[in-house]
Amino acid sequence: MELVIRKGDLLRELQLLQGIIERRTTLPVLANVLLKAADGEVLLLATDLEIGLWSRCQASVARPGTLTLPARKLFDIVKALPETDVRIEGDGSAVKIAADRFESRMSTLPAEDFPNLAQVPEGEAVEVLPGRALRLMVERTQFAITGEDTRYFLNGALFLLRPDAMTMVATDGHRLALVTVPRGVADRAPSQVILPKKTLVELSKLVGDGDGDVRFTRGENHLFFEVGGRLLISRVIDGQFPAYERVIPKTNDKRIDFDRDRLASAVRRVAILSNERSRAVRFSVGAGQVEIASSSPEFGEAREQVAVDYDGPQLEVCFNANYILEFLAVVETERVTFEFKDEVSQALMKPLAPEGHEYLYVVMPMRV
Repeated sequence: MELVIRKGDLLRELQLLQGIIERRTTLPVLANVLLKAADGEVLLLATDLEIGLWSRCQASVARPGTLTLPARKLFDIVKALPETDVRIEGDGSAVKIAADRFESRMSTLPAEDFPNLAQVPEGEAVEVLPGRALRLMVERTQFAITGEDTRYFLNGALFLLRPDAMTMVATDGHRLALVTVPRGVADRAPSQVILPKKTLVELSKLVGDGDGDVRFTRGENHLFFEVGGRLLISRVIDGQFPAYERVIPKTNDKRIDFDRDRLASAVRRVAILSNERSRAVRFSVGAGQVEIASSSPEFGEAREQVAVDYDGPQLEVCFNANYILEFLAVVETERVTFEFKDEVSQALMKPLAPEGHEYLYVVMPMRV
């Protein structure tokens, strides 16, 4: 292989591939990125066997070929180079990376040892999804995925596609995040799939801040997302997602509207002196105010009052401060609504008048 490529183009693709690479792997070639050069472009591939990403960029290819290089070291070298052309030449067991007056030789592993990834199935229905809406859905749900639960179906988010809307739901058993975006697609049967957490993270990176579409295809065991010339391939989580509709409270009759930033600041300050393990903060609801408090034997106690428009019965309920702050961090509206029933029932939280989507967040109270 012999090619010349712009540093900026190569660096952009290598940066996207970094999240795919598994740092600790028993298969050494999985720490490498596969480069395949031909016909004026170079294809790049990284995989951890559960998820893979094909990307591409233009290059001046003098000699076609395929090779693998350590993904992290290649990225570090290219990042450190000046803004110029990068020359890559492979000659068997080593590959030369050069630019300007810099030159290096990197070890390689056989390209034939690199695993083959699943192909996009022919004849399967392709769903065209708005990229900006998909990114919004991922951002508002991914933090509620545990990622380490032995109940593997909780290590991802449920993605439902209906003709009139698309919905994403995530839960770790203590809280649940649900976002729905309207859509209008005729002649489509409803479908659902559990997307792994890592897939959601990498998909959000691919979509970025653009307004482009995502072409989504479901195979028998794999999911395929085509975004701007890149292809993300993911294994399906095979399992039955919990009946999330049963968790969403329907009878919470005590409602309080908060200024989002004011509430976030108060919770953040009070949580400093909370128990480091439980992170519990207590909401004491009374006429015209909510007192947020915490205490721990090691550090002491803290409390702060937040003025609210409320004249209902008194209520005292505890939450994990991190659960509250993570919700407030992704909400874009200036005000949020909390709905309670009592001290032991789940609370419902949502942004006030969001634009273009519906967002619900359910949190179980703590018993402390």
